[in-house]
Amino acid sequence: MVNNHSQIVEITPDKVIPKINNQNNMHQEGWVPMISLKKRERGFTIVELLIVIVVIGILALLVITTYSGIQAKARNSKRQTDIQSVQTQLEAFFSQNGYYPSLTDMNSSSWLDTNMKSLDKNALVDPSNSSSSATLASSPTAKQYSYQVGNGQGSGVGASCESDDTTCAKYTLTAEYEGTVNGQTQYQKSNLD
Repeated sequence: MVNNHSQIVEITPDKVIPKINNQNNMHQEGWVPMISLKKRERGFTIVELLIVIVVIGILALLVITTYSGIQAKARNSKRQTDIQSVQTQLEAFFSQNGYYPSLTDMNSSSWLDTNMKSLDKNALVDPSNSSSSATLASSPTAKQYSYQVGNGQGSGVGASCESDDTTCAKYTLTAEYEGTVNGQTQYQKSNLD
């Protein structure tokens, strides 16, 4: 096909290749670069979108896993702080009275208000405990601190001193960890003497 400018155009199903006599636009063979008749579509292919979605999913999973691990470490740290705080109060009570309080005493709000005024009652609540009950268990339990107290006779803390708390001579405070910390599943503190 010839037009006013003496161009010869070769048409194929998807390309128009003009041949012109102008020496400035010609290649070595005398042909001008091909011009595509197909319309260039913009956007992303399904494969590209799926790859992006998978990458975002993997990153989200990593963030969630890391975040929950950080929260567990924070709760375990709070458990240690709480047990140390209760231990400090128990030792102060012992130095003033010569004995440790019984489990019944430690679970009595009025007794705590009278005898351990500086004890924060939140220190008696495990951070994972949704009920927020400031009561101590008599044996180690998940999501609740335990306080085992006895007269010091025999193994462990000894026999119960609940009937006469003035005979309470030994105790063990325990918090159950979430997972393990330094190979331990519990954090324990006992009387200092």
